[in-house]
Amino acid sequence: MGFEKVNGILNINVDSTMTLAFAALLLLLGYFVVNKVKIIEKYCIPAPVVGGFIFMFVTWLGYSTNTFNFNFDNIFQSTFMLAFFTTVGLGASFTLLKKGGKLLIIYWLICGVISICQNTIGISISKIIGLEAPYGLLASSISMIGGHGAALSYGDTFANMGYETAPLVGAAAATFGLISAVLIGGPVGRRLIEKNNLKPKSGEDFDTSITDINLDTSQKLSDLDIIKNVTSILVCMALGIMVSKWITDVPLKGELEFPTYVGAMFVAVILRNFNEKVKLYNFNFSLVDGIGNVMLNLYLSLALMTLKLWELAGLIGGVLLVVIAQVIFMILVAYFIVFRILGSDYDAAVMCAGLCGHGLGATPSSIVNMTALNEKYGMSRKAMIIVPIVGAFLVDIIYQPTTIWFIKTFVSGFTG
Repeated sequence: MGFEKVNGILNINVDSTMTLAFAALLLLLGYFVVNKVKIIEKYCIPAPVVGGFIFMFVTWLGYSTNTFNFNFDNIFQSTFMLAFFTTVGLGASFTLLKKGGKLLIIYWLICGVISICQNTIGISISKIIGLEAPYGLLASSISMIGGHGAALSYGDTFANMGYETAPLVGAAAATFGLISAVLIGGPVGRRLIEKNNLKPKSGEDFDTSITDINLDTSQKLSDLDIIKNVTSILVCMALGIMVSKWITDVPLKGELEFPTYVGAMFVAVILRNFNEKVKLYNFNFSLVDGIGNVMLNLYLSLALMTLKLWELAGLIGGVLLVVIAQVIFMILVAYFIVFRILGSDYDAAVMCAGLCGHGLGATPSSIVNMTALNEKYGMSRKAMIIVPIVGAFLVDIIYQPTTIWFIKTFVSGFTG
């Protein structure tokens, strides 16, 4: 970690190891605050969100007073995300995936319809208040579902068309969405669970199967067993990257980017089920699941502590109105409509929390929302399998082409 003054502002340059240490300390701080402040625990606000938010305000204070600035070397964030989704895949079996088949299709179609509604909201509000269409669309599914990557990509396209502030607006909208996603998902799920007195099903169901399959035998693992389990995670991550690149380049021909963490998850599912047949190594679900939880929490802590609150200054006037409308829409549609369509049971409630996560922010946000509920009320393995698959990739099959249609229809001069 180094210190230097530039134009009177203290720049704190944090290397990758120290950045990771910061994230870990903030995660512990988040758990401490959650345990001490009952209202935060009550509404299932995740610990990494609490710790990350505290540091976000510290960095905002330095920026607003022009006194100090943090520059993080954040190289571990994507790796941790990849590792987490790999552990999700290692916790699944083909039997469980088949049981989630019909619900997966339903959830996928719901997410596609929601993405269309988001663009409709953005364009409608833009027409009413006189906001230019590109800014309305940047505050819709582009940033809400596509996240910062899509916001930057489309923002640059619009900037080249003459909408100079488009990248800033896109980044600000995506930041607002990510923050909202991790704030509303837990409370929405908690409200559905407690109001309807829902519990994980104990009958012949998805969760019972996963409990049996991943039952901890309490057998002590040797050092070699632990190494083999960790190696399996790393190998699945590496192969997943290769698989995702091939899918992007060959079947999709570069028109859509297949996420690396989805490829890793699929490879992990195959390894898990192959290992059950041939017993390559002593797979231990408790160990793998524990590693996954650590990876997820560190990922989100890294993601939130490096967000820049001042980017929200780009959300002014009509754009701010659009993104607020998107959040309100997501809460209402998840609570009153999607919950009922998905079956009005415990899995549906947890999936609604996940929907708020990737429908406003990113797929890892949906996972941390669902994890907070799982830790408090019980596991919904069905939600933990279905939501990441849809949120990470499948929804793009609907949202991307429909968004292009909205842009071509309402933004003159667009030829993408």
